[in-house]
Amino acid sequence: MAKQASVTQSMSGLHTWAGLIVGWLLFAIFLTGTLAVFDKELNWWMQPELHDTGLDQVSAVRVAESWLRERNPDASAWNIGLPTERGPSLSVSSGEQRRGQRTQLDADSGEVVVPRETLGGNFFFHFHYTLHMPRSIGIWVVGFAAMAMLVAIISGVIIHKKIFKDFFTFRPAKGQRSWLDGHNASAVLLLPFHLMITYTGLAIFFLIYMPAATDVLYGGDREALFSELRPGNEQQVERAGRAGEGGRAPRAEVPAAQMLPLEQFIGRGEAYYGEDMLGSLSVSNPDRANARVEVRPVMGTRLELTKGESLVFNAITGEVVGAPQPTRTTLLTQKVMAGLHFAQFGGYAMRWIYFLCGLISCAMIASGLVLYTVKRRRQVKSDTRWLRQAEWLNVAVIGGLMFACTALLWGNRMLPANMAERELWELRVFFGGWLLALVHARLRAPLRAWAEQLTLIALLLLAMPVLDMLLAPKALDGLRLSVDASAAAMGLILGWAAWRVVCQPQAVKKTAGETKKIRTSRTGVTS
Repeated sequence: MAKQASVTQSMSGLHTWAGLIVGWLLFAIFLTGTLAVFDKELNWWMQPELHDTGLDQVSAVRVAESWLRERNPDASAWNIGLPTERGPSLSVSSGEQRRGQRTQLDADSGEVVVPRETLGGNFFFHFHYTLHMPRSIGIWVVGFAAMAMLVAIISGVIIHKKIFKDFFTFRPAKGQRSWLDGHNASAVLLLPFHLMITYTGLAIFFLIYMPAATDVLYGGDREALFSELRPGNEQQVERAGRAGEGGRAPRAEVPAAQMLPLEQFIGRGEAYYGEDMLGSLSVSNPDRANARVEVRPVMGTRLELTKGESLVFNAITGEVVGAPQPTRTTLLTQKVMAGLHFAQFGGYAMRWIYFLCGLISCAMIASGLVLYTVKRRRQVKSDTRWLRQAEWLNVAVIGGLMFACTALLWGNRMLPANMAERELWELRVFFGGWLLALVHARLRAPLRAWAEQLTLIALLLLAMPVLDMLLAPKALDGLRLSVDASAAAMGLILGWAAWRVVCQPQAVKKTAGETKKIRTSRTGVTS
């Protein structure tokens, strides 16, 4: 009669297979999510035609209002994107234009600036939760991977009986043992982060993953659900913001009126949200009796996500006509979870903590995938098709995705700024680079493929500051230099990893030789 497996053995198998099956997906999700922590900074870096003039928001609004009055005096709405710490550009639009269609202005002169078309850092953000699939499919694939991640975390805690001992144990220069120690230590160190980031990622799309309650109680009408969740005064803000359409009366039938200077609403908005916490300002029905000014905060004023929140003023009198009220507990809980996941609070200190935790998480996932193949290789001691496929797929996914991300940044600088369909060509550079890495991994031996790809990525990242100085010297500012410095730092880390891979065969031979000597001394047999 076969002996029944213990709970620990069962959890060990579950941890291995849950991690292996979706490990490649999880690495892609974590790496692009880590880069998306600085999506706005990457947006800025990838449009070197924009310059940081250092102008404050009051002066910037004055420039934008003058431009809009001169060119779009009869528009139904004005929209102004304010310069912020993470994105120092000034943008304007009129009518029903969306954010992506806004005109960029030089905040000093008021002249139009035409930046290059680019995927920007937003590409990493969207890839993070859709894997560049259709949104309706990608969200479910990522959700499945997140559930598998939770299973791997919980089963990993169960099988590590000496979890705290493993955290404080690291044996350098011991080959596979060193990598396993690093995998265990990173998993234990960031256990709270992994639980939080995985669970909150699922909670963000709770209506998609668990629609039964909405279907039963509201007939699938999500707007009805959120209308009930929002307090009455918050709905009043929305109605006040839509009042720019003039209610039932056409704009031409509403009498003209003199608005207060828009710059005054910056101070009024900061009095509510805090200094330097405004992200945009919009005016509905400018210079009409029913004109409204709506100021919106940047996402970072509080722990909960403030997306969609705004403060509405009467543009003629300056009176507040709509202010957000405390959200009901149920919706507030979801907003807090979204805020925790997106790291929109705590400024750059919190953003760097999330970024470093993301990098360590990527290393943990990558080391787990590699350790599986190394362990199986020693157990099987023969070349199996499955093992060979897993080895080259590890290189193609881990090394290949890092190369594709780096190639995208290089492509942003190397492609002509005025090229037609430039965003599409950047996308081709990204997936083309990934495809080349996949072919390379398939043709080369695993260790050679790892060493060559890591070395190439490290060199490209280390050369990014030089690339910027050669191709965009006038655009270099504090924000872009910080991106270049971060790229160079990651290049050094990957260069060290490449060096360790090159030294790995020697370390394995040395360890094997020491083991043989120990066994010989114990048995008294000489070779």
